[in-house]
Amino acid sequence: MRLALLLLLLWPLAAAADLADLVVRIKPAVVAIGTLQQTRRPPARYLGTGFAVGDGRRIVTNAHVLPAELDEARRETLTVFTGQGRKVQARTARLVRRDGDHDLALLAIEGTPLPVLELAADDTAREGESIAFTGFPLGMVLGLYPVTHTGIVSAITPIAIPARNSRELTARQIRALRDPWKVLQLDATAYPGNSGSPVYRVSDGKVVGILNSVLVKGTKENVLRDPSAISYAIPVRYLRALLEQR
Repeated sequence: MRLALLLLLLWPLAAAADLADLVVRIKPAVVAIGTLQQTRRPPARYLGTGFAVGDGRRIVTNAHVLPAELDEARRETLTVFTGQGRKVQARTARLVRRDGDHDLALLAIEGTPLPVLELAADDTAREGESIAFTGFPLGMVLGLYPVTHTGIVSAITPIAIPARNSRELTARQIRALRDPWKVLQLDATAYPGNSGSPVYRVSDGKVVGILNSVLVKGTKENVLRDPSAISYAIPVRYLRALLEQR
């Protein structure tokens, strides 16, 4: 009885230690996504978060994070920023492919491969499961220091729900209702700049989703005057499908 009570008391400390070790392993694979233009002040503009997969030269992020266009006349480039604090390296990136329906994008960079994150098997996220995500909230304000938030998968829910009347339906929601799919609803707080962050299981560090509120809130919460503070993630199965395209 005493041993069981001792183990129960020590379990939160062990879990915290495991997460601390996990964050050390996750952070080198997490990058900032933005643009670089040397004649601009400041030259770097941070737009969101991404993470390395595959061969270490493939970067995943949300499609909406990417700039609509680049000022090529002034040599503005799509850029992946690695490292943290003052030890930041900028690598020119190119778009490999995009999945607009699920708001995902795959980029490529050159140079030394980055550490990569392992993807979980499709549809293995469970409601109530402990998760964490690491990214760059408020990027240019807080600087490039990866920040980790924790929570749980609170629900696996349709991306769009029927409106009370047709006047509440947007074009995006109508498309989502025609081809419904589910997203991960998280009991965790995300901020601007976190878009594209890897959502991973605390138990093994495998990625179960890609943080995204812009796409989901535009469909699921379109009838709310003030969208909720709920965070969402695109399930990893859609990332796998994007990576397998030829």
